[in-house]
Amino acid sequence: MIIARDSYLEQLKERMWNGLIKIVTGIRRCGKSFLLFRLFADYLRASGVSPEHIIAINLESEENEQYCDISNLSAYLRQRISDDGGRYYLLLDEIQFAISKQELRDKDNPPRLYRLLNGLMHKQNIDIYVTGSNSKMLSNDVSTEFRGRGDVIRLHPLSFREFFSAVDTDKITALDDYMLYGGMPQMLTMKSPSARLEYARELFAEVYRKDIIERYEIEFPDLLDKITDTLCSSVGSLTNVAKLTTTIRSSGESKCHHETIARYLGCLQEAMIFTTAKRYDVKGRRYFDYPMKFYCEDLGLRNMRLNLRQQDETHIMENIIFNELVQRGYAVDVGVVPIAEKTLDGRLTRKNCEIDFVANLGYQRYYIQSAWTLDGEEKLRQELRPLMNIADSFTKILITKTTQPPWRDEQGFLHLGLYDFLLNPGMPL
Repeated sequence: MIIARDSYLEQLKERMWNGLIKIVTGIRRCGKSFLLFRLFADYLRASGVSPEHIIAINLESEENEQYCDISNLSAYLRQRISDDGGRYYLLLDEIQFAISKQELRDKDNPPRLYRLLNGLMHKQNIDIYVTGSNSKMLSNDVSTEFRGRGDVIRLHPLSFREFFSAVDTDKITALDDYMLYGGMPQMLTMKSPSARLEYARELFAEVYRKDIIERYEIEFPDLLDKITDTLCSSVGSLTNVAKLTTTIRSSGESKCHHETIARYLGCLQEAMIFTTAKRYDVKGRRYFDYPMKFYCEDLGLRNMRLNLRQQDETHIMENIIFNELVQRGYAVDVGVVPIAEKTLDGRLTRKNCEIDFVANLGYQRYYIQSAWTLDGEEKLRQELRPLMNIADSFTKILITKTTQPPWRDEQGFLHLGLYDFLLNPGMPL
């Protein structure tokens, strides 16, 4: 099955010959190898690049095991790349297999592979692309070690638009499946619900959890599990280290210390299991340090982790919108706006109201509220109230789970159906 990942392919094309090493990062099994070896390589060949000038090496493959030795890899590359004036493309997949743990621990000297690739960059006729992540080296390590010579392309699981393009159902059924099973590409090859559930469970247990425990030498795996489950069950809710510590201690966890919780949270974020959104004071134009919101990179993994026990449509929809905005390149915050209120005795007080998302891209900004349904005028006023108290002229949007076409109300607020929002490649205005 071929699923177009057009936005990521465009990012690769835009970065061609920019003098940097292109680093494709992302959560395990989200399609990094397929993007590089199939979609991008096909594009190069269709553009007239000779197959001899595309050097594609998957270092995880047994047939390429000899090239995990840097001396062998260096000799092979210098043999393949001639100075005949032609341009060459080097595609290296799973580069962690050419790097030892000892090299990663040596902070004063980058691994030999990085030194080799950085040296090749001095040649004017080679363009380099790499991927890599497992328990030895997560995607975050890859981008860090190139020390200013890397250009990172963050790959995510399938968006709903990509998911819908690959299934033979209507958009309503497709979204129901997407909200349940998520967007990991391999999931689409499995027909039965039981196979999908088993795949997601195994992926979380045998790949992500195992990788994190080995990579970061986690001392208390049970505590890591409790943190993971707590975050999965509270997507879209404000939290911080202190709140997590209190919650987990209440379950009888004796090893729960602030420093350990903070470290394990960092590990889950570096492994790209969760992404955070900070709180932003719209009127004061400043960020709050805490609390913040955690969103799951893939909802299918989240649902399987919780054994399908918590299907809160409101928070799942919010998570999907957050992921969609991030995939479109927006920096996404949780907005806070103070609103003046009168108490029963006539005193004036101020209350902080939340805006689900403040999405920024360059000079563009959107204020977005997410609502599963709007049951009556009171619910509508409640959702629009924070937007009504923002003085600037940036677009203000209310997204609801409806197939209704986009429309603007008399205050200029844009009302969008979730399907229209997700299936449009750009933010509608």
